[in-house]
Amino acid sequence: MNDLDVRDRDDVIDRDRQGNPAVDREIKIPAKHRPPVRRRWGGRLFALGGFLLLAAGLSLGVWGQYSQQEQVTATAEQARDFVPSVRVATVEASPGTLSVTLPGTTAAFAAANIFARATGYIATRNVDIGDHVKAGELLAQLAVPELDDQISQNEATLNQLKSALTQAEANRRLRQVTWDRDQPLVEKGWVTRQQGDVDVQNLRAQEAGVAAAKHNVTAQENLVKQLYQNRDYASVVAPFDGVITQRNVDVGSLVQGPPTATSGTFMFEIMQENVIRVSAYVPQDAAFGVAPGVGAVVRVPEIPDREFPGTVTRIADALQPGTRTLLTEIDIPNPDGALTPGIYCTIELHIPRKTSSLSVPADALIFNRNGMQVAVVSNGKAEIRKVNVKRDLGTRVEVDTGLKAGEQVILNPPVALVDGSKVQLRPAAAAPDS
Repeated sequence: MNDLDVRDRDDVIDRDRQGNPAVDREIKIPAKHRPPVRRRWGGRLFALGGFLLLAAGLSLGVWGQYSQQEQVTATAEQARDFVPSVRVATVEASPGTLSVTLPGTTAAFAAANIFARATGYIATRNVDIGDHVKAGELLAQLAVPELDDQISQNEATLNQLKSALTQAEANRRLRQVTWDRDQPLVEKGWVTRQQGDVDVQNLRAQEAGVAAAKHNVTAQENLVKQLYQNRDYASVVAPFDGVITQRNVDVGSLVQGPPTATSGTFMFEIMQENVIRVSAYVPQDAAFGVAPGVGAVVRVPEIPDREFPGTVTRIADALQPGTRTLLTEIDIPNPDGALTPGIYCTIELHIPRKTSSLSVPADALIFNRNGMQVAVVSNGKAEIRKVNVKRDLGTRVEVDTGLKAGEQVILNPPVALVDGSKVQLRPAAAAPDS
């Protein structure tokens, strides 16, 4: 019997079994050809379990989707009804003066390099580096024997010329007397006119000789005066009160006078220290309020317990194109010499404001595609306003539009904050007990 006959017989038995249960008892089927009844029932149970699992999964999915939708709805309602608690700060009017701190370097009010104006040897040197001197005080004396000889020779020549002048004046007076005597005789015809003309010309010649002698004396006097002036250059004196900061000569050193203005020997450097000059470069945003008379305070890191007040004395009146800064000089009284030239310092300028502005914390700024803005609390709602920042001071900024003094701005505004959003003020933190 083949497998096809077995399958056909099983189908007939199944049909008869459905119509007559007794057939199953009467027909004896060999065990090896009996159908796997237990395996069929196991498959049905497995299908039923799968169906139940599928139904449970679908139920859980529907319930999860419903729960998620409920949660989204609740979150949306909560977000719609949520009123954020914010910290605020009061908008303050900026002070009438702007304080600007800038680096600077001290310099002497006046400084001069002293060169030799005469040629000679240093006979005496009365000062050294660090000595304080007064105006006109002798710093060094030069020995100039050649110049002394020139002075003696030219003085002798001057005396000769003066004697020649005296002789010329005597001859002129003689000719004048002769003409005064002969003039009436010539007029009466007792003396020829030829003689009268000779007397007149002789008198004029003597007058010209006197004038020439006077000019010679004057020229020689100027030459002697120049020699004495050069002799005075042998005495090197201080041009003003100050301190010697450099000394390049010693006793016995040969110094050369200047054939030209800059070829003389450099002898001393002197600086005036009773007033110190400090230069600073003020940036453009503060330069328009700088003017002579503006107050300033100079501080030196090495002198932390002292401040040096002063005033702006001169400005350049033109900003430097490369740096957009204004050169400003401040004079600092220094009667006790506490400040010295060439040290680093800081200058605090108190510059009057040309235009008013308002000060707000930098944490209140909102920067987005709409520009620089702040959020202001008004009647429990946020108002977004555009502002124009004039000056950034780090933790605070100065603005000139969009706000009024006394208004409250929100610090660190939430990202979702929009114009018209309801807000509530966060209570101020209690101060810690001391």
